[in-house]
Amino acid sequence: MSDESTGNDVSAAVASKPDPPSPLDTLLSPKGPTYDELSPRGSVAESDYNDVILDDDPSFSTVSLSENTSLVTEAGTDDPLPKLSRRTTISSTPSKAFSSLRHFSHKKSASTITIPSAPGNNILARIGSQGTRDEDSIEALRSAGEGQQKLHEEFLRLHNERRAEATESEQGGIDWGFWGAVVSDYQGFAASNPQKLAKAIEKGIPDTLRGMMWQLMAASKNAELENTYLSLLKESSPHEKAITRDLGRTFPHHEFFTDGQGIGQEHLFNVLKAYSLYDPQVGYCQGLPFVVAVLLLNMPDEEAFSLLVRLMHSYDLRGHFLPEMPKLQLRLYQFDRLIEELLPVLHVHFLRQGIKSSMFCSQWFLTLFSYRFPLEIVVRIYDNCLASGIEAIFAFSIVLLQKNEDELLTLKFDDILAFIKNKIFDRYKVEPLESPEDHITDSDKSVKYDVDAFVLDAISMKITPFMLDTYSHEYEDLVRTRDAHATEIDTLRNNNRSLSAQVKELDANMAQLNAEHVEILNQLVMARLRNEELEEELVRYKLLYAEAMHENQDSLSSHRLSSPRASRKGSRHL
Repeated sequence: MSDESTGNDVSAAVASKPDPPSPLDTLLSPKGPTYDELSPRGSVAESDYNDVILDDDPSFSTVSLSENTSLVTEAGTDDPLPKLSRRTTISSTPSKAFSSLRHFSHKKSASTITIPSAPGNNILARIGSQGTRDEDSIEALRSAGEGQQKLHEEFLRLHNERRAEATESEQGGIDWGFWGAVVSDYQGFAASNPQKLAKAIEKGIPDTLRGMMWQLMAASKNAELENTYLSLLKESSPHEKAITRDLGRTFPHHEFFTDGQGIGQEHLFNVLKAYSLYDPQVGYCQGLPFVVAVLLLNMPDEEAFSLLVRLMHSYDLRGHFLPEMPKLQLRLYQFDRLIEELLPVLHVHFLRQGIKSSMFCSQWFLTLFSYRFPLEIVVRIYDNCLASGIEAIFAFSIVLLQKNEDELLTLKFDDILAFIKNKIFDRYKVEPLESPEDHITDSDKSVKYDVDAFVLDAISMKITPFMLDTYSHEYEDLVRTRDAHATEIDTLRNNNRSLSAQVKELDANMAQLNAEHVEILNQLVMARLRNEELEEELVRYKLLYAEAMHENQDSLSSHRLSSPRASRKGSRHL
């Protein structure tokens, strides 16, 4: 059977499959909510996300990873493709000027959550956002066309090699006709067959083609960005020490990253260093290594760098890693409101137990679920996020809580966090663990998950763009109110600081006046003492004067008495 006929059969089968019923229909409270009458929520997520970091324990054990370790290994095929093997990033070509490329123009995408009744609408929204982003840039359109052409050539080469090497059973594992049509003209195919493409992505992109499809969906294949990456590798970054410290903590049990001197950690270091130079405002942040590692498992490092740039700018992931983490705070608030709306009982239970979404969900959003999540689930989440928009993370987050709601309602604070950390995926296990321990053991390597059921459950979640826009406006109002309050507090603090300075100045003046007053009082007392002494001396002089006057009077009186007697005696003698 030819590839074209096989592709038509598979496409028809995919198109004829009915949409799965929503598992949340019986849990919605109330049914048919009127979102235009939403009132501001009573409970507000606090702004404590600046302290969000990943676990710093280098000895942690991740959830067992799938064996789909890279782009070069096809499921059921042991022979790697020689031309798709990892290659080094050191280039001998001279570097070209790239200062202007560091300010590469990116416009935000208008991505949306998949609506169950129209699974292709979100893909059309992504296509429309990319067209809006690039319609004013002829150079961007030219680069996108060249990138798609290169990916199509790579697809044809890979198809020819696999057709020559693979067995008949392996050849039937991939619908080469269908995916060939997608790769040859992704935007055209998505515009004309959105439902069919959405169904195919829901079922999972083939591992061999995943790296190509990711680049096509994000329009990230760009020769200029790849040249910029090679040039940035020749520079040094101030974040190199921090990057090196975290390399050993990124997928420590995955064979591609276990060797400290291996090519996996080398490529991981190179991409992180290059991006820290490309976007100095972001620099380096914990969580980025896990995002980059998933990309490196599916494409070469220069292509991973280009896709990382698209994720950060076009998919608005950059706001998760800026110093204030503005987009992470917004999405955590939206996540809280979704729990309150879709899982009201669990929301109340979390409030009573003191559980905040930042305690577990910030780690999910920062790493796009690649931290401690099974890798076969992580890549399927990436499939849908790149096709539909970064807001698809809400559906995957909510469905995990919804499927485990009964168990979570029976747990207390510490047990809730431990359950979310270690057992959140137990509902999707195909085979139970042989060992009851929570930590990773040899038996965990055989654990399989029903990834298709998980993706279908997430896609069937009734999360609409209107809900997210409403929560976004609520958050903006809260931020404005909080900022106004903070501004008022700052103004009051400044006024208080100014008044305190004036009070201190007045206190100093008062102290100086008190000192002068004391000195004047001392002088007054001393003057009074001297005055009293003078008064006493004056009284003494007055007494002496009176006594002298009294004696003078006495002497005068005696003289008057003695004068008549003498005159009488003289007359007698005559």
